[in-house]
Amino acid sequence: MTEATFDRHMLEALVCPMTQRALDYDPEKHELVSRAAGLAFPIRDGIPIMLIDEARKLKD
Repeated sequence: MTEATFDRHMLEALVCPMTQRALDYDPEKHELVSRAAGLAFPIRDGIPIMLIDEARKLKD
């Protein structure tokens, strides 16, 4: 999957489901990162998976 499959304009409309704060896009890992919650949400087939149970915990 390439970076181009994710619409970066969508990032402006999305917020972390836990904290309601902004997300950062990590193109290397192809995920949306919530630094406030310490979680990274995967992007699969160009679709952000915004489920807390699907998120990866960030290392401290």
